[in-house]
Amino acid sequence: MTWYALQHKPAQGDRAVQHLQNQDIACFYPKIEVEKIKAGKRSKKLEPLFPGYIFINLDQTDPMWGKLRSTRGVMRVVSFANKPAGIADEVIDHIRASMDKVTEQGGIKAGAPVELDDGPFKGLSAIFQAYDGDERAIVLVSFMQRQQAVKVALSSVKVER
Repeated sequence: MTWYALQHKPAQGDRAVQHLQNQDIACFYPKIEVEKIKAGKRSKKLEPLFPGYIFINLDQTDPMWGKLRSTRGVMRVVSFANKPAGIADEVIDHIRASMDKVTEQGGIKAGAPVELDDGPFKGLSAIFQAYDGDERAIVLVSFMQRQQAVKVALSSVKVER
């Protein structure tokens, strides 16, 4: 069996996957966690890695091909010269293996050791706590035998390696 790409209707990717799975069609709809900023607040949301597309694993002789276009949420099969465009298994395997790497690059995690390289705290080591809006961060700095929460410019925070 070969992998193929389907284009789904706008905002109906999850619906299309559900209806395809109800028909026993193997689907791959990769999603990653993305940080968004709305009204100065950060929030995490799952979004498709390939917006508008779902991958299915189907044999070319399978009778399900006739039902794909009438499946709720599915717009069309991605084709070239009126033939469904096949995707190599290695490509799908590579995407699956890379999903963890993409998720890890979502920003600085709470509790990560950082170094401040600008401003009055330049050269100090700190512990990252949270983002504060789009351009600031809250870090814990050891000061007078206590850890103090300090707001600093995000551009001055560097992750220690």
